[in-house]
Amino acid sequence: MWYTIVAEDMPNSLEKRMQARVEHLARLAALQDAGRLMLAGPFPAIDSNDPGPAGFTGSLIVAAFNNLNEAKAWSDADPYVNAGVYNQVIVKPFRKTLP
Repeated sequence: MWYTIVAEDMPNSLEKRMQARVEHLARLAALQDAGRLMLAGPFPAIDSNDPGPAGFTGSLIVAAFNNLNEAKAWSDADPYVNAGVYNQVIVKPFRKTLP
């Protein structure tokens, strides 16, 4: 089943985000390689694909897991969680309807 992982960044966390980015992306690449990643990306803090020093306000990941507990465990082990980038993370089941 698909699950959404919606994370909200801590204020002023851009430096921490950049330090943990390589590890964070490696985990997402592993999901993609396994055919389990629908989409992933950050929320820019301003209306721009490249927000520069304004940074990001959070992230969205939609990926397949066996159950909600597995999705939460995967999310809890994210390098951004460990680095203190995320203030809050919400994991919910997701049913894709369109397209």
